[in-house]
Amino acid sequence: MGILEVKGVNKRFGGLQALGDVNLSVAENTVHAIIGPNGAGKSTLLNVLVGKLIPDSGSVMFDGQSVLGRKPHEINQMGISRVFQTPEIFADLSVFENVMIPCFAKRDGAFRMHAIESTHHEKDMAEQAMAMLDDVNMADKRDMIASSMSRGDKRRLEMAMCLVQDPRLLLLDEPTAGMARADTENTIELLKDIRKKRGITMAIIEHDMNVVFSLAERITVLAQGTPLVEDVPEKIKGHPKVREAYLGEAQV
Repeated sequence: MGILEVKGVNKRFGGLQALGDVNLSVAENTVHAIIGPNGAGKSTLLNVLVGKLIPDSGSVMFDGQSVLGRKPHEINQMGISRVFQTPEIFADLSVFENVMIPCFAKRDGAFRMHAIESTHHEKDMAEQAMAMLDDVNMADKRDMIASSMSRGDKRRLEMAMCLVQDPRLLLLDEPTAGMARADTENTIELLKDIRKKRGITMAIIEHDMNVVFSLAERITVLAQGTPLVEDVPEKIKGHPKVREAYLGEAQV
């Protein structure tokens, strides 16, 4: 049994079947990619996993506990963090301040930005924040205002904000979207480094196949809201059903 278990999940929007009997198992300490053509149901599935959508039927279990019906911040407290397509950061704050905020959220179970200087835990949390920035190679940018950074650095900052909370599962929604090739390669190396240092479980939705095959240990392919095939990367490449889904024609 995986750390994340999706069983028989269905979701309709009016007459559209966005997800049809989806079953997915993400093993702990692995990188699992979810790919598929546009409209395959990837984003809908991710929104179910993080509590933004409730499926019409089926179950989603994380480490034996249901995530269904929980609010996003409750799912975060369970040990699941999400990296968005567009980096979710506090644009007007410094890099260091951005990472301090989830430190307080982890302690209090809610964002509390007031009276940071009054807590006796401030020193410990500041050390945690700086250690995390060092892990993502951003310690030298601690005083930069977040809005002034490149998209690649904003992505690194967002990952630091997620990782400082010590999640057991990191969900990444197209983490290289909109990046130049150099930033994409840097992000791939960052994720590899995070895996090596932390052994964290990752589930990635991504269109860039270079990213997928560079990182994933297992891949699930969705087509029209239904799992088409699941296997190791070496067997996904050139798989006739996958080629049919992407190219629109059967391969013999």
